[in-house]
Amino acid sequence: MNKPIAIASDHAGFDYKKSIKDHLLNKGLQVVDYGTFDKESTDYPDHVHPLAEAIERAEHELGILICGSSNGVCMTANKHQGVRAAICWNTELAALARQHNNANVICFAERFMSLELVLEMTDVFLSTEFEGGRHGRRVDKMSC
Repeated sequence: MNKPIAIASDHAGFDYKKSIKDHLLNKGLQVVDYGTFDKESTDYPDHVHPLAEAIERAEHELGILICGSSNGVCMTANKHQGVRAAICWNTELAALARQHNNANVICFAERFMSLELVLEMTDVFLSTEFEGGRHGRRVDKMSC
């Protein structure tokens, strides 16, 4: 991966964002943090839109979003034509999101997932390649 990984959260995802970021930095990966930078209440779109726009500009190949349920960050990110965000709750889905859907953003629910699982899914997501082929044809039909 040549480009830095993008990461963002709201206040409900702040603790996991910090842990994921540290995990990636310890692996020698570059990370760009789009906030939030503390646990004060914040609106997730204020952090998701800048991350999604940077993905659309190809500043990042992949991104990670965290909030309490993962729904808000995922819905917001998927408003962007160049973003394919996936909510994942196990490693198989994290792999399939990349393999079959060419997801470029993974979304986590801090309130409902263990940190161990989230770190494992992060590693799977970042190390899995898109299979292309028939899946490429389907991904090409996603945008409106």
